[in-house]
Amino acid sequence: MIIGIIVALPDEIDSLTNKKVNKGDCVFINDKTLLTCSGAGSKNAEKASQLLIKKGAKRLISWGCAAALKATLNPGDLMLPKTLITEKQETISIDSAWLNHTIDQLSPFVPQTGLLAESHFIVAASLDKQSINSHSGAIALDMESIAIAQVAIQHNCPVLVIRSIADPVSMSLPKAVSYALNEYGDVILTKLLWFLLTHPTELPGLIKLGLHFKAAKNKLKLISNQLDTIVGFEQKTVTK
Repeated sequence: MIIGIIVALPDEIDSLTNKKVNKGDCVFINDKTLLTCSGAGSKNAEKASQLLIKKGAKRLISWGCAAALKATLNPGDLMLPKTLITEKQETISIDSAWLNHTIDQLSPFVPQTGLLAESHFIVAASLDKQSINSHSGAIALDMESIAIAQVAIQHNCPVLVIRSIADPVSMSLPKAVSYALNEYGDVILTKLLWFLLTHPTELPGLIKLGLHFKAAKNKLKLISNQLDTIVGFEQKTVTK
């Protein structure tokens, strides 16, 4: 059985494989696991999920980083949510034997299973993160998992969300991040450098975010050591 993993950013790909995976590519990283780099955002994630299904994936995994919406979550903390919540406050349950198996296997990493929220844009301000937590009860947020889960539901296949916290709720993202990100979810280096050149006070915040992102990616690398166990799970059937 083929498992499809959707990763938004090339830097997050590094937590799973040393292979070069360009945006839109599908690459086998082992005999059961097909990986694609989607780019950021729900449209890219939906397109990548549909591609993996066409390539034969029977299960999907949303893999990468997330933003914390609650003060108790720190950079590098692991999220394995049982429920997702859309911007329209609709919930999607992803509780399953596969998820419960994964939570058990990754228990040494103390996975958080609370609500994961959806956003169609980068939520940069700390106050906005706190507001989403207050209105939805979600403890973390990303831009791709809802779209991936919706494709999984359409094709009646199981889905997992494996995310590591990058930016804490107390941190407002540097404006350089939003400025340098294009509509396809790619960071344009020239735009980033130009913004830093004209706004040098942004540099300390960008360095701090880089350290947080490194903590998140290091946790994902540790989780990837358990990937064979996660993708190799087969639900047992009981015969009478």
